[in-house]
Amino acid sequence: MVNLEWFRTFKAIYETGTLTGAAEALYISQPGVSLHLSSLEAHVGHKLFDRTSRKMVSTERGKVLYNYIQEALCKLEEAEQHFHKTTEKEKPTISIGMCFETFQFTLEAYLPTLAFNVIIKFGEYPQMLSDLENGILDLIITPQKGDYKGVVYKPFFKERIVVVGGAKTPTDELDQLLKDKDLDAIQHWLKQQTWYGTAGDMEHLRRFWHLNFGKRPDFKPNYIVPNMSSIIRCLSAGQGLAVIPDFLSKKELAAGNIKIIWEGYSRIENTLYFGTRKKTMYAEQIAQIEEIFLKEMV
Repeated sequence: MVNLEWFRTFKAIYETGTLTGAAEALYISQPGVSLHLSSLEAHVGHKLFDRTSRKMVSTERGKVLYNYIQEALCKLEEAEQHFHKTTEKEKPTISIGMCFETFQFTLEAYLPTLAFNVIIKFGEYPQMLSDLENGILDLIITPQKGDYKGVVYKPFFKERIVVVGGAKTPTDELDQLLKDKDLDAIQHWLKQQTWYGTAGDMEHLRRFWHLNFGKRPDFKPNYIVPNMSSIIRCLSAGQGLAVIPDFLSKKELAAGNIKIIWEGYSRIENTLYFGTRKKTMYAEQIAQIEEIFLKEMV
């Protein structure tokens, strides 16, 4: 059975002349418009538009189909408007990609205050960049940049990757070893401690260890927890170590619940960027999100 939304999308493309115009009219993504159109063309077995660089030109089959469905769809839209429980303008919806911890430590508490809808997507940065370019995401928070002509990057923060520990973790011996720069003894001391890590991302630990000791860590964390938020809560309750971005523990550091154990002889810094498309219909909403990040992180 054909999906009614395919016909609505077809009608919007026919009347606006572009995929972008149809996406804006229907409040869906451009890839979604393309998917609806290709599905409808596969269903009817005919090409409905000729695609040019500037406009979607209806084929003869497309004109015939439009004449068949136009009046019926208009009737349905009139019914929808007549029986809709409110005349309030529909809220815009923006989609944002970032890592889970960044969301939890910055944006999560602000969601109830926003005057627009938000869809949060977690995942790998290369996929986020691709989704941004393709119109699936409207904004990403990323330490990585890709080669996409339609995407712009705005740096806003530098995160440091450091060794943190619970406030009760004794570090007098380590402090002396760090002054002496005894790498073998420092490694031995660190490996004797209780370590926390996450199942999904050990890259911070591997990178820190390789940069400061010239090799991969030859031990595994004692406790593997779901995410970095869990690590911080565990460390705040006692002793132990972990390698994490410093901004994630900003509040706990200020409260004295955890402390920075070592920044490394060779410090690791990542620049975080706001990634957006050059052309977006959600500039106002994106600016509000960016303001929240600047308030919370800078």
